[in-house]
Amino acid sequence: MGRIEVSLRNFKTYVPEELLYTEEDEWVRVEGERAVVGITDYAQRMLKDVVGIELPKVGVKLSRKAVAAMLESIKATAEVYAPLSGTVVEVNERLRGEPELLNKDPYGEGWIFVLKLENPEELKELLSPQAYATKIQRKK
Repeated sequence: MGRIEVSLRNFKTYVPEELLYTEEDEWVRVEGERAVVGITDYAQRMLKDVVGIELPKVGVKLSRKAVAAMLESIKATAEVYAPLSGTVVEVNERLRGEPELLNKDPYGEGWIFVLKLENPEELKELLSPQAYATKIQRKK
């Protein structure tokens, strides 16, 4: 698993090279007709300590860029958007009792939900790891 390291003013963050990204700081791992979704390391660092989450309901249909989940941190409340259109087929129930997984392991145990893809063409709208790294680098 390769990754791009990005040095920002106060910290370093990383961008795994096998994922796709959104402008809103979500990541997507495509697994056939499914897409696993979470927030990036950069996003969790900006939020600081995540203390709560409102997960989407399994079975709900989401359109691309619709609000899918809400995160509560010591710093702010943040929306997590659906990076692609589809139906929520799974949520990470562990996050209800352990929202800190979003901070500890944003690309692994801290995944948020899984979508069954409705329109695979939308994948072309997502950012490559390099494009996402460049985007956050500009926020210095």
